[in-house]
Amino acid sequence: MVELLDLSKEWFFGLGAKYGVNPIIYGAIYVGAIPFFTASMAWLYRNYRTDRSIVLPAISAVLFFISAYIYLIIEGENVPWWVYAIMVIMVTYGALVTYRKVHKKIKKIDQQITFDE
Repeated sequence: MVELLDLSKEWFFGLGAKYGVNPIIYGAIYVGAIPFFTASMAWLYRNYRTDRSIVLPAISAVLFFISAYIYLIIEGENVPWWVYAIMVIMVTYGALVTYRKVHKKIKKIDQQITFDE
């Protein structure tokens, strides 16, 4: 079992060296952006509730959402085309799910505002 773990680790870090991307940095950006994305979404909802512009929080959320992929695009060397295709699929799916979640939350906020009046 230890050999399998060592082989997996060697393969994983070998990919980083092969394509010029540090997997630790990529993972840190990916995981580290989650609280900032969540905070941006809370900021967006708060601005919507208080009738302020949601443009800046939406831009912030998008940048945190794609930050790890931006790192891969900037730092990656000789990355296969299919990796970019998977990134596009993942970002598209994530954006769709997030859009639906935001839309649902905004409808809920609108119903609360209407109900309170």
